[in-house]
Amino acid sequence: MKLVKVYVTIKKSVLDAQGEAIKSAIHSMGYNQVSDVHMGKYFELNFADDYADLEKEVDAICDDLLSNPNIETYRYEITEAE
Repeated sequence: MKLVKVYVTIKKSVLDAQGEAIKSAIHSMGYNQVSDVHMGKYFELNFADDYADLEKEVDAICDDLLSNPNIETYRYEITEAE
């Protein structure tokens, strides 16, 4: 079985309002060395079979459902599930 870990983040060219709010809160707590915060999403997908089209299907799932390609980017890691 394969485990796919998907990380979705806002593109650098798009204002990350949630990240800015979190950074402001961190600064108000006195942690002024934090220069940037980027908010994101994390998903784990388990695939029952190992097959040649795995990466193609993961790309399709990410493009069609897990991310908004206009404002977000994604990356993923494929590992053996435990």
